[in-house]
Amino acid sequence: MSNSTATLLEKPKMMDYHRHLLVCVGPRCTENEESQALFDTLGEKFKAAGIDNGALRVKRTRTHCFATCKSGPVMCVQPDGIWYYNVTEANLDRIIKEHLVDGQPVEDLIYHRSSDANA
Repeated sequence: MSNSTATLLEKPKMMDYHRHLLVCVGPRCTENEESQALFDTLGEKFKAAGIDNGALRVKRTRTHCFATCKSGPVMCVQPDGIWYYNVTEANLDRIIKEHLVDGQPVEDLIYHRSSDANA
């Protein structure tokens, strides 16, 4: 990209967020698009929990594959470095309440924890 092209581009803007929830919606995590269905509920669930804006805002992003295709849906909370499996709707509600709102990871749903996470 030349300098003249770079000066014509508008820099993207992003609201501040406290955590980032990444949800795998790839075809091998779940057979019936369960991950996508869960992702589609996040806006309403975040709003109900009060984490759709403000100091506790959680950004949400769909990903195609984490390459850990077992016992999905799977999701990751950053910068905490916490990876969850078996994220049913009931388990998602627990993750939102206990981890994203109250700051306590849901230990029985964790399949990986980053050794260098900020949490």
